[in-house]
Amino acid sequence: MHLGPQRIGMNSTFWMAESLKIACLALIAWVCGLSVRHRNFKVNYTRKVNFFALYLIPLLVDHVFPYEPTAVESALRAVFFMAFLVFMTAPIRERVPPAATMFLSYDRPEDRPYTMLWLTTQLIAGYAILIPMTWVFRRMELSELIFIPVLVHGIGDGLAEPVGVRFGRHKYAARALFSDRRYTRSLEGSACVLVAGIVAVIAFNSSFTTVQFVVALLTVPLLMTLAEAYSPHTWDTPLMLLSGSLALLGIAIWV
Repeated sequence: MHLGPQRIGMNSTFWMAESLKIACLALIAWVCGLSVRHRNFKVNYTRKVNFFALYLIPLLVDHVFPYEPTAVESALRAVFFMAFLVFMTAPIRERVPPAATMFLSYDRPEDRPYTMLWLTTQLIAGYAILIPMTWVFRRMELSELIFIPVLVHGIGDGLAEPVGVRFGRHKYAARALFSDRRYTRSLEGSACVLVAGIVAVIAFNSSFTTVQFVVALLTVPLLMTLAEAYSPHTWDTPLMLLSGSLALLGIAIWV
């Protein structure tokens, strides 16, 4: 009889947390889509807002409502995530206006007709890295460290594009997956990732020993900057998360 209430409580936490995640992500995408349609906001910027939210909100919600998901609940998480993406596919958004508005906040003109392909592959790869890394850091009682690569990606990469467009003078080329197109990035934009990395590591300095902090400061920002610079177009997210989280994991284990 003692296990029953615990199990019910965990289930209620799961449903509350997952519903809150989807509601927040959908609302942000919808508001961003309205901003593009009615306020002429650049999709380049609303897309960055969405991506920041896609990785930060699940971490924040899980931090506020911690629970240990069962195998079934983990599978349901994946189903909810895929349903969120499917909701924005052409057959649905052509019939459901809110879905079209949400997709508008992701659909950069220069990414067409690969917008949905690049969006889904990048997000799936990003979560395939973030979910197990979050679990590992939580087991090591260092769950706050996973916020570092997410913040560097969200803030640094989020600023890289507008800074590169406005101030970028030193350009370099980037390839795209499944396409022969070439896109440009700038050293000025990449510098935003480096600065964001330095700030993020400093912000979480209490999570490190003195030696670990110095090593993290010297390695994590640089590795994530290089990952952003050399990643294929639209695929910087998984490579940045992978490089940052692996570097932090190595520091936590060996330094």
